[in-house]
Amino acid sequence: MRFEFATATRILFGEGTAASLPDLAHTFGSRPLVVTGASRDRAAALIEALSAETFALAGEPTIELVREGACHIQQTGCDVVISIGGGSVIDAGKAIAALATNGGDPLEFLEVIGKGRPISRAPLPFIAVPTTAGTGSEVTRNAVLGSPAHGVKASLRSPLMLPRVAVVDPELTYGLPPEITAFTGLDALTQLIEPYVSARANPLVDALCVEGIRRVGGALRVAYHDGADREARRDMALASLFGGLALANAGLGLVHGFAAPLGGGWKAPHGALCAALLPHGMTANAAALRARAPQHPSLGRYAVIARLLTGRSDAGVEDGVEWVRTLCADLQIPALRTWGVTAADLPDVVEKAAKASSMQANPLPLTKEELMATVEAAL
Repeated sequence: MRFEFATATRILFGEGTAASLPDLAHTFGSRPLVVTGASRDRAAALIEALSAETFALAGEPTIELVREGACHIQQTGCDVVISIGGGSVIDAGKAIAALATNGGDPLEFLEVIGKGRPISRAPLPFIAVPTTAGTGSEVTRNAVLGSPAHGVKASLRSPLMLPRVAVVDPELTYGLPPEITAFTGLDALTQLIEPYVSARANPLVDALCVEGIRRVGGALRVAYHDGADREARRDMALASLFGGLALANAGLGLVHGFAAPLGGGWKAPHGALCAALLPHGMTANAAALRARAPQHPSLGRYAVIARLLTGRSDAGVEDGVEWVRTLCADLQIPALRTWGVTAADLPDVVEKAAKASSMQANPLPLTKEELMATVEAAL
């Protein structure tokens, strides 16, 4: 048994930890750039305490946006990058910090649609402060960027892009509205399930996934209905962190394979896409495993997932799928057609999904017919 596990140099978790951000930032540099979303409400007090330059994203990060961010670094002389926001904001900050020292165009380094050139120089020091509980981007080594010209999302990826510090303060998620709680929470669940059944799963990741899935099973509905529930918010922040640690070290799978072209082609939140696809992806993988690899360990792992989510010792694979399906209905997750996806779009989506980097860690390769059936079911 051989595996590697890499993560942020330092992780601070707990209520109130964000208050340490100014002191942390000044250990890395004297002129911070704070990357935020369009709304800076949850970051306002921290930005004031940091006396920082700011760079705001209007939406999810694109190649052009991170180009602008890297230019902003050059113009202002900032020497440390801090992202305060959701996964998109954190990914943008990671990419900006990397491009600031490596130069060139993002397409030089992007996977799938770019040249995939390695990041060779250490990025500017980067601190990640998530304000949602879903992506786990505060402990991952990649940044997902949209390319409208290619109609897809792709990653900059390097161990050098791991944050120097991840500050995970559940208090920053208290104000999340129910819809964002649902989308990000189901993204977190997806990022715990996919690494657990991944072709690259390992015992260290397994432990994180099992504990994270258990916490989501008990906390997500509570956080959705009562956003001020401290225990539920803490459990979701921890589960999101575990999901980021897991995916960074064991990969993802079918659901995220589809999320790349769908997110690149339609203006839909990443978590909403994952949520719409998750029960159907679980069904497709379980059926393929039964048909072609009935002894594969991932098939048994889907049963473990069912027991963790339902709390029933006799739960089987289908019980887990039904639990997720019911959760998606209770949290009012929209189908893909809500975002403008049509049946005519699906052949191109399937073609791009089959080539996505996330698909490489799926428990086993799926046929084009199986991929088509999965996305049709989510439509």
